[in-house]
Amino acid sequence: MRIISGSAKGKKLRHFKGQTIRPTTDRVREALFSSLQSRLGSFVELNVLDLFAGTGALSLEALSRGAASAVLVDQSPQSAAIIADNIQICGMRGRAMLLRASVCKILDKLGDHSPFDLIFLDPPYHQNLLAEVLNGIVKANLLADRGIVCVESARKQPQPSVTPGLILLNRKEYGSTAISFYSLANQREDQT
Repeated sequence: MRIISGSAKGKKLRHFKGQTIRPTTDRVREALFSSLQSRLGSFVELNVLDLFAGTGALSLEALSRGAASAVLVDQSPQSAAIIADNIQICGMRGRAMLLRASVCKILDKLGDHSPFDLIFLDPPYHQNLLAEVLNGIVKANLLADRGIVCVESARKQPQPSVTPGLILLNRKEYGSTAISFYSLANQREDQT
């Protein structure tokens, strides 16, 4: 696993051994960032939130491409250690903040760092956390007016039918993985 583009291009990231965590593959990450580039135009000066950050690869990729800052949240001690190493490897210590905490319990405490222009959300598959976290993002006003939430899920995992305050912009499938893009509902006309 490596950083694909930008100032840290080619840096090899630490990742998990075994099957307990499934980091976003380089191929899916490349397709995701291509879609984001089309929507956002540039990553320069974006404020990023990475929930269930795993290895930190998504937010570190955004930082490499010019994002101003990133807050990475994961409660696993193993993830926290790997994320800290990957922040160091990419030379992003001044722009990345790691919070070891439960995502569901910290959302309402992230207001000092918000709003976020880009939120990555990659909850553990099949734990039914998606609706709760999306609702928490809206309730805590974490998403910037023109911001995007990128949700990674299993292709066969159902998405919440309605999330008050958010609109599903698009969903793309890559093998067994699906990426869904959300924005604030009042921004639908501007981003379609």
